Amino acid sequence: MSGAAREFQVPQAVYLSLAGVSAAAKRGLGDPVLAELVMIRASQLNHCAFCLDMHLAIAREGGESQTRLDLLGAWQEAGDVFTERERAALALTEAVTVLAPGFVPDAVYESAAKHFDDTQLAHLIAAITVINSWNRLMVTRRTAPGETEWHS
Repeated sequence: MSGAAREFQVPQAVYLSLAGVSAAAKRGLGDPVLAELVMIRASQLNHCAFCLDMHLAIAREGGESQTRLDLLGAWQEAGDVFTERERAALALTEAVTVLAPGFVPDAVYESAAKHFDDTQLAHLIAAITVINSWNRLMVTRRTAPGETEWHS
């Protein structure tokens, strides 16, 4: 990240609200491994070193293999390393994170809808949305990996 850290603090009410949405989305998704893959992939796309550091550590602590973490940035080319369900979630993560003209393509959404019931799909979209919010806060603030004093 270029430039010096910025001193603004994330207000406690914002922090607590985002933390609550994140926890609810992960719980509702019901798959902690997939939740972390989504968090990591969005953070890769958003170049958020703070969130990458945190979610990679959580994934490792949860037993995720280093091979899968190493290949996550190239999941489309990784063959059977990721399940069809995981690939659908990762495609949706990319479409929601990098909104291109035409927004989230119907085919990407429909693929995810085949692997997640309506409630799980809503939680997946919420998880993608909230990690993007965290990424934008941390990147704007230039929060360094491992930094703990970034909210008030």
